[in-house]
Amino acid sequence: MSWFESLILGLVQGLTEFLPISSSAHLRLTAAFAGWHDPGAAFTAITQIGTEAAVLIYFRKDIARIVSAWFRSLTNKAMRRDHDAKMGWLVIVGSIPIGVLGVTLKDQIEGPFRDLRLIATTLIVMGIVLGIADRLAARDETGGKHRAIKHRKSLEELTVKDGLIYGICQAMALIPGVSRSGATISGGLLMGYTREAAARYSFLLAVPAVLASGLFELKDAGEGGHVSWGPTIFATVIAFGVGYAVIAWFMKFITTKSFMPFVIYRILLGILLFILVGTDTLSPHAGESAG
Repeated sequence: MSWFESLILGLVQGLTEFLPISSSAHLRLTAAFAGWHDPGAAFTAITQIGTEAAVLIYFRKDIARIVSAWFRSLTNKAMRRDHDAKMGWLVIVGSIPIGVLGVTLKDQIEGPFRDLRLIATTLIVMGIVLGIADRLAARDETGGKHRAIKHRKSLEELTVKDGLIYGICQAMALIPGVSRSGATISGGLLMGYTREAAARYSFLLAVPAVLASGLFELKDAGEGGHVSWGPTIFATVIAFGVGYAVIAWFMKFITTKSFMPFVIYRILLGILLFILVGTDTLSPHAGESAG
C-alpha cells in the first residue's frame, strides 16, 4: 500500500465510519474503483481504532461517568440502580452478539462477505430499512392532521432486551455494506427511541467491539507480517482527525434533519454497483487477489 492510498483510505474511513453508509463497504469500493488492492478486513479493523479514539474523546465525559459508575456498582448494590452503571452493563450485554459472531465468522468476513454483489445488496436493503425507520420516527415526532405527537424513548428507558437487540443489529455490520451506525440507529428508531438516543447508544456500543476487533487484528497482523505498518498507522491517524469532525457534525445533524439523504445515497450506490458488475465493467472480486 502506498502513502497516497493510505491517505485516501484514511479520509474515507473517517468520513464514513459514523454515517449510516458503511465504512467497510466504502473502503472496499474505493480500492475497487481506483484499481488498488482490497485493503482487507485487517486494515479496516485497525483504522477503526482511530475513529473509535475520536469517539472516546468526543464522549469522554459520558464514558468516564459510565465506567466509574459501573466499577462502583460491582461492590455497591445501591449503585446498580444508577443510570450510568446500568448503561455500563447494557454496553457489555449489547457487545456479546458481535463478539461471538465476529470470532465465528472470521473467515467469511475476510472472504465471501467482501463480494461486491453482496455489498450492493446490503447497501440497498439496509437503506430501505433505514428509510422506513426514519419515516416512522418523523411521524411520531411531528404527528399530523389526525395524529398526535408520540413519545419516543430516551436512553434512561433502555432495557436489557433492547440493549441485546441493539447488539444483534450491530453484529449485522460484520457484513460490509450494512453499516454499524446504520443498523444500530435503524434498530433504535424501530424500537421507539429518539434519533439522538439511538445515535448516542450506537456510538457507545461500538467502542468495546471496535477496539477489541482492532487489537485482535493488530495481534494477528504482527504475527503474520501482512500489514504495511507505516501507511496503516498514517491512515489511522487521518481517520481519527476526520472522524472527530464528522461525529460533531452528525450529532447536530440528527437533531433536526432526516436520514433520507443517506437512504437515497445507499440505494443509488447499490444500484450503480449492480450495473457495473452486471455489465462486467467491474469484477465482483476486484482487488481481492491481493489480500
